[in-house]
Amino acid sequence: MAQTKILLDTNSYLRLAENLHPLLSKPFGENNLTLYVHKDLKDECTRQPRLANKFDWINLPRFEENRKRPLNISAAKKEDIEFTFGFMWGQVESGGLTPSKIDTRILATALVLGIRVVTDDQGMLALAAEYGIATWTSLELLKAMLDAGHITMDRVRMAVEQWVHDGDLPAMALRGNYAIFFGEEPPVGF
Repeated sequence: MAQTKILLDTNSYLRLAENLHPLLSKPFGENNLTLYVHKDLKDECTRQPRLANKFDWINLPRFEENRKRPLNISAAKKEDIEFTFGFMWGQVESGGLTPSKIDTRILATALVLGIRVVTDDQGMLALAAEYGIATWTSLELLKAMLDAGHITMDRVRMAVEQWVHDGDLPAMALRGNYAIFFGEEPPVGF
């Protein structure tokens, strides 16, 4: 069965990968949902040393190995992505939107490939909505993984407790669904 590809932004990857390893390229659920990161993730972490310091596990061989399976994108699609990125980036610059260049490139990739993006970045969510790009938050992804039997509720709690411990919480507006999704109060501090 064909994969249903889903692209994680950097923040969602960093929030999930440590506790849900191996996170990427392992299909789950009826539709073979398969998670990928954008090829620019390594560059983003290199350019932002605070990410590599805060998430020191990111450069461990087992995580690097898990990220080696990129999305396969044809040359024609790459051209379409670049064109779409240029258009979207112009809108970001002129419209006062907040996504970074890499975030905008992730959205352009998702738009051209017709795939979902997982992000907790409110600027990305707003831009995705303008272009009709399907999105999930990290909590929604955890819910889909739980519903598919891919992870247990203990793993959900562990991931969210890690966010609290790291001080890396999604925006308050994106946290309210925890009790609705999982039928329990969130971990303390969430």
